[in-house]
Formats: sequence, structure tokens, C-alpha cells
Amino acid sequence: MPTQRQGGYSTSAASRSLDDYRLGDKHVARTIMTGTWNQIDLGGHVCRLYEPPAPSPHGYTVIYLHCSEMASLRDLPAFIEQIDRYGLRLIEPVTGCSWWTDRIWPEFDAAISAEAFVLKHVVQFAAERWNARPPRLALLGTSMGGQGALRMAYKYPNVFPTVAAIAPAIDFQKRIEEGVDPGLDIMYGDSESARQDSALLHIHPLNWPRNQFFCCDPTDTRWHDSADRLRMKLWSLGVPFECDLETEAGGHSFAYACHMAPRAIGFIAARLDQERRRII
Repeated sequence: MPTQRQGGYSTSAASRSLDDYRLGDKHVARTIMTGTWNQIDLGGHVCRLYEPPAPSPHGYTVIYLHCSEMASLRDLPAFIEQIDRYGLRLIEPVTGCSWWTDRIWPEFDAAISAEAFVLKHVVQFAAERWNARPPRLALLGTSMGGQGALRMAYKYPNVFPTVAAIAPAIDFQKRIEEGVDPGLDIMYGDSESARQDSALLHIHPLNWPRNQFFCCDPTDTRWHDSADRLRMKLWSLGVPFECDLETEAGGHSFAYACHMAPRAIGFIAARLDQERRRII
């Protein structure tokens, strides 16, 4: 029986977990894109670029931090439809299972962390290539990349005042406790060290990204609790945010990520425009 398709992507792939390493490079484009994809070498590492058919004249650019299987938004038409709709340029650095930390992950690079690579190379490239400088940059991430996007925005809110995270794996120290991620063992050594570097502990009560959205399916039993604790902490500190922790659309899966794409990309586009108007 042939695989059914919904919204341009295979339901069999979409139902897979965002943590599913088996997918890896098996992703293929499932719809005709109207924009242009390119792959470049940046600082010795691969980055994927997308130019929409009608780019925003304001240079709005999204840096996408991938999940643990390095899936590209190229293979998720629900995202590209929204990227095209708002004329957003897109850059996807590829860092493997780095967890987007400021720790050295030798399989990515022996001298620079994934976080430093984004700050020193990707941000500079966006400025030079598209004249996209803060605050016209936004971070977007899913799962592993979702927690990375939040953590970077909390650490560098002046660089990334706009961030959206879908199904963020905030309590990533769980993977050390479960013994399923040798890379995190190398970077941190123990789960408590990892917890101390999680997004929750990088929130500054007086210096935070002005525009943040995050969401997590309530049936995502592994990561929903930490997203809810993030909600409670931000609320208690009086930090403005938007979140959706109620919508059910497939748990920790690509189906859920695609379902939330219009909300996340719409938020980014509106807030990038708001930031531009704020400084005029």
C-alpha cells in the first residue's frame, strides 16, 4: 500500500520523532520549491541557504538550528511555504549532534563550538551577504535546535531579539542520564553540568529577547514538562513571551513541527517587522 501524503510531506516520515536518528540523510525534497537553495562552505563547515522568490526588502533573515538528525527545512514544505509567504531568507548551519552548545564537540570542530560558529561566522555571513544585521535576524529551532535557539537568545538577546522554538528539548541532560548521547557525555561529563547550561538557567531577569515564542505538544512526554517550567519561570519574572503548550498534533514529531510552522514563522515575521519599526 503506497504511503499517503498530507500537506506535501510523507505521513510515514512526518510521524517519526524529531529525535529519530534513522531518518538522517533519507530526507528528500517532496515538493517543488519556488525559491533557490544553495550549499556553501563557511569556516570549513556546510551551511544551506534559501532565497525566497520575493525576498523582503528589509533583509529579514532566519537562522535555523536543526534537530539531532540534521533535517533541513527543504524537506518540510509547510515551513518553506511560510518562509516564501513572508519573503524570509534562510540559513541552516549544519553542526551534527552538537546540541548547539558552547562546548567543543570534536565531530563538529576541534577548535570552535557550534554556538561560537553561529555567532562568529553565520551572523557575519548574513550581514555581509544580505545586509541582515540585528535586529533583522531571528533564530528558529526544532527539538535539539529549539533548546539551542532559546539558549542563544537568552545569552545574546541583543544579537537575537527574536526567537521561535518548536518542541524544544530543554532538559537535554536527560539524554546523559539515559545513556543515549555519548556526545553530551564528552561535552559535559555529567548530567548536572549539562543542566547548569540549559536554557532555563540562562534567563536574565533584566536582559532577555524581546520576542520569544515556543511550543510543545502536551503528549510529548519527554520534553513538555521542561517547556512548561520555562513558561512558569518567564511568567514569574515578568518576561514577555508567547507559547502554545496545548495543541496536540503528533507528539515529538515532524508532523507536529509542520503543524506549528505557520504559527512560528508568522510570529517571527511579525516580530522582525516590529523590531525594524522600533528602531526607525
